[in-house]
Amino acid sequence: MASKTYDLTQGSILKKLLRVAVPIMGTQLMQMTYNLTDMFWLGQTEQSVVAVASSGLAGMYLWLGMALLMIGRMGSEIGTSQNLGRGDIESSKGYAQDSTRISLILGLFYGLMLLVFAEPLVKLLSVNEQNVFDNTCAYLRIVAAGIPLTYVSAAITGVFNGAGNSRLSFWANAVGLLVNMVLDPLMILVLGWDVKGAAIATVIAQTTVCVLFIWFIKRHPHKPFESFRILGHIDSARARQIIRWSLPVALESGAFTILAMVVTSMVSGWYGETAVAVQRVGSQIESLSWLIGGGFSSAVTAFTGQNYGARKWARIRQGYRISLFTLLLWEALVTILLIFGGRYFFSLFLREPPEILDMGMTYLRILAGCQLFMALEGACAGSFRGMGRTLPPSLCSITSNLIRPALCWWFSTWMGLNGLWLGITVSAALRGIMMFTWFTLYERKLPKMNE
Repeated sequence: MASKTYDLTQGSILKKLLRVAVPIMGTQLMQMTYNLTDMFWLGQTEQSVVAVASSGLAGMYLWLGMALLMIGRMGSEIGTSQNLGRGDIESSKGYAQDSTRISLILGLFYGLMLLVFAEPLVKLLSVNEQNVFDNTCAYLRIVAAGIPLTYVSAAITGVFNGAGNSRLSFWANAVGLLVNMVLDPLMILVLGWDVKGAAIATVIAQTTVCVLFIWFIKRHPHKPFESFRILGHIDSARARQIIRWSLPVALESGAFTILAMVVTSMVSGWYGETAVAVQRVGSQIESLSWLIGGGFSSAVTAFTGQNYGARKWARIRQGYRISLFTLLLWEALVTILLIFGGRYFFSLFLREPPEILDMGMTYLRILAGCQLFMALEGACAGSFRGMGRTLPPSLCSITSNLIRPALCWWFSTWMGLNGLWLGITVSAALRGIMMFTWFTLYERKLPKMNE
């Protein structure tokens, strides 16, 4: 391994987890800030609700693209960590390179699809206001150019995470955030490009991040491999293994987004652009929970992967318990913030009368009910994936999300819009419970002694 500093198979478990998790969580926090920056400046425009709703609706398809993005990300993260854990650097590099190549191909495909089919895709979201429809299509077509770059960045992120060195990912994304924060007010307000300006700023920032990642993986002193080639032949055996690892995660991500889009269509069709804007802003505020939790879960995947490769079963168990306790503490804090700070958070992003702020406050208070269950999901999913067992967490997620639209419809028949929010909360809680139960049963079957 390039450096013992990034060897997660020995030393203090909490220290090693935090060494990987803190930069990843910082990166995820920057991603949230990235999205909030767009919404903040769009919220300062004359038609703030239209602008925020448009970027939110377009964001559903960017979110859907995460399904394909996760193929390269999970392949590089699991392949790199497990093979480094067993000391096979050449195989680790092979998985890292092939995952990045697959990501580039998938990114080109999805970006082209958004560019060509923007209008029919937006029509699927039941957008009634023509202004919102036109702005959403324009946003999608512009950000399509950055999709391949984002996919390559995600795959290389998985490489660094799997190698236990997540700090370089943090710095690359920090520079991207800075570029976006500078360009957003310039392009949205000064130049008056509104939603289009936000999209252009996003693509420029994504390009910056991708260039930095390529330089890091090839030239940085702490790069995990002596050499790294993005373009080249893809080994068929490794590609099949990458697909086996990542397909359940990709299906999980795709199903989650598609079903979330169904709920968004219900919100848009029944309650209009105001409710969509509330959901858009509220989900970004709530991402303080699931982005940070997901970041810690990625650290657990890398930790478990390396120790799985080294066959250190006791260390895997200890890492799981420490990560679960840490995530529970974080989600408890988020729960308190959502319950008591919702109205204040919403007031930062929408210049609207008190009614919409009250609607947003209620939204966050309802979603606060599922945050602790997301801690169960993060610890269990990360541990499962580190061992290459990606199917159990994906099945739990897909099952809970399949029933989400039905729950939203049922609760909304007697609670109105708040019933939709309650359906989201209940389905998320069920996902955490199922995952925790499955992992608890699976853990009992693991070997007791290290090999």
